[in-house]
Amino acid sequence: MTPVHIALAVLVTLIWGCNFVAIKLGLGDMPPLLFTALRFILAAAPFLPFYRSPGVGLKWVLGIGLFLGVGQFGLLFTAINLGMPAGLSSAVLQMQAFFTVGFAALMLHERPKPGQLLGMAVAFGGVLVIAGSMEINAVIPFLMVIGAAASWAISNVLTRQAKASDPMRLMVWVSLVPPLPMLALSWLLEGPDKMVHAVTHMSWVGFGSLAYIAFGATIVGYGLWSMLLKRYPAAMVAPFSLLVPLFGLSSGAIVLGERPGPQKLAGAALIILGVAVNSWMARRKTA
Repeated sequence: MTPVHIALAVLVTLIWGCNFVAIKLGLGDMPPLLFTALRFILAAAPFLPFYRSPGVGLKWVLGIGLFLGVGQFGLLFTAINLGMPAGLSSAVLQMQAFFTVGFAALMLHERPKPGQLLGMAVAFGGVLVIAGSMEINAVIPFLMVIGAAASWAISNVLTRQAKASDPMRLMVWVSLVPPLPMLALSWLLEGPDKMVHAVTHMSWVGFGSLAYIAFGATIVGYGLWSMLLKRYPAAMVAPFSLLVPLFGLSSGAIVLGERPGPQKLAGAALIILGVAVNSWMARRKTA
């Protein structure tokens, strides 16, 4: 990867790391399924007039939209709402990197070198160190985040297969898929009264969280991520997401007052080391 593309990959992980704080704040105003629907509506609506078609087959739009929107974020928002800590969620969700490599090997026949696997193993050790320092209060929310990670990985592979010429166009159209099923699920599971109250009594914090997640994490973050997946193998791009827990813990400390201890900091150091090893091996592979 070029230095510019490495910088863009790090920028995306910064945006996504802060995203967990925004989710936690937004859930103070909105139930999780409605929150998921609104973030994608807001992400798609302003840009749809500029993109009259997705530029790829409808099957890719539907597949990515369902796994990314309904699978990843529906499960993630619900898990955090049920008590899964934001910082721990940012760490556990990085299982997607390993799911992505596995799905890419099965579906795209992309085989990472042993050195890349070593880097990923070191980084995964960092994720485990961070996760081990946090108490898991419930098994179900934890499994939901694992499910969210698997859904994200499938959307990564589908995005690479779609080979969209314009990642922004693809992201706008993908954002049209989750709202209808999520609104239906919100109506059935959260109830119309909660939906109406959340929309009519949204605070500035809630609206700001929604705007950040919709425009920053969705349009900017996934637009850049899709561009990188189009240019490089999934096994090269996905490990950068292991920086997300570092930024998630940092933003949690600044905004939410969370104070990571030595074990969390050691885990973050392992993550950075693992990503550095993987990036170096990937550069050798493509040199």
